[in-house]
Amino acid sequence: MNTVNSHPYYPRNLSLPHYVPNTSGTGHILSVVFGSFGAILLLAAKIALENRKLKTQDRLLFMWCVLAGLIHVGLEGYYIQNYASLAGDQFVLGQVWKEYSKGDSRYLSSDPFVLNMERITAVRSIGTLHSVFNQTPGRHLGLLSVSICQLYGDVLYFATTFFEELTAHLLLCFRHYERSDCDQLSVSLDAITFSM
Repeated sequence: MNTVNSHPYYPRNLSLPHYVPNTSGTGHILSVVFGSFGAILLLAAKIALENRKLKTQDRLLFMWCVLAGLIHVGLEGYYIQNYASLAGDQFVLGQVWKEYSKGDSRYLSSDPFVLNMERITAVRSIGTLHSVFNQTPGRHLGLLSVSICQLYGDVLYFATTFFEELTAHLLLCFRHYERSDCDQLSVSLDAITFSM
């Protein structure tokens, strides 16, 4: 069993006892991901060109929706199905998530917010893809809905990180500095809050 610090993720004390390093290098993983994106876009372009009702902008929009939809369903769907065991996963999609998690370890720590955010975006993208391809009147509302949900998810994603960092810094103050220094910080924070 690996020790707590035997992984490259932060925080260093993140418990990932089933962690196994990737067998593929970052370059190989990125080439598989971007090669797949290219193949998906080529296939989407072929499908879009066969639909004579679509204008050029709708064809490009369809291609974007196909790519985004397959990312949400394929890549993020893999995350949703395997989040608890990703740290030890050696399948190419598992290795993609381990590489991605070097930037945000919440994906390997089974963070409930990240898990539910990915579930919602996966479901919303499929309906929008269908409505764009079939030129249904509701496609604009679907695109607006997906865009707002994505923006809202991004704001929450970063706000959660900011809040966790702020909380960690305040706890650090209370643990490592003299009580009088923390009292002065508390008075300063109270003054800021009162002035708002």
